[in-house]
Amino acid sequence: MTIRLLLADDQALVRGALAALLDLESDLEVVAEVGSGDAVVPAALEHRPDVALLDVEMPGMDGITATAALLDAVPSCRVLIVTTFGRPGFLRRALKAGASGFVVKDTPAAQLADAVRRVHAGLRVVDPALATHSLVSGESPLSPRETEVLLAARDGASVADIARRLFLSPGTVRNHLSAAIGKTGAANRAEAAIVAERNGWL
Repeated sequence: MTIRLLLADDQALVRGALAALLDLESDLEVVAEVGSGDAVVPAALEHRPDVALLDVEMPGMDGITATAALLDAVPSCRVLIVTTFGRPGFLRRALKAGASGFVVKDTPAAQLADAVRRVHAGLRVVDPALATHSLVSGESPLSPRETEVLLAARDGASVADIARRLFLSPGTVRNHLSAAIGKTGAANRAEAAIVAERNGWL
């Protein structure tokens, strides 16, 4: 039986290379390719893939949000996250969103094809090194509101700007930033955002 695949990656060169490699397998067929997260569900509804390979960071909608949307629209489709960003927080969030697998882009072609087959068979596939790192680093220590405030602070916005954007008081924003800095062990909010992003908590 041929396994029908949807590829979603905003880098055309990477997407094309993945498609070429996977199409070499006699039992795999790439039926759709898209370059943004918000194009995943429409393409899946049109082509009805068995497995979708999604990048994490894409324009329009990130791959983790797209995973949840895809599984809601086409429950029979399995999702395998294939990303450059092998961060523990991304792994945890992807699995919570319903992804069946999570591998990094430097996975050898034969292993990637095998991961697709295993996900299609209903198994869970996770990069072993990343799984270990995820267990060591644990869950994000940030509350949903602290995460939201730290995300808003990433571009260097002032406390007043963040407060206006999130409909919070400046004092509340300062409190959340202070908590995020403490929980990440950072010296300031810029460093806190870097630590949180490195771990995939944002």
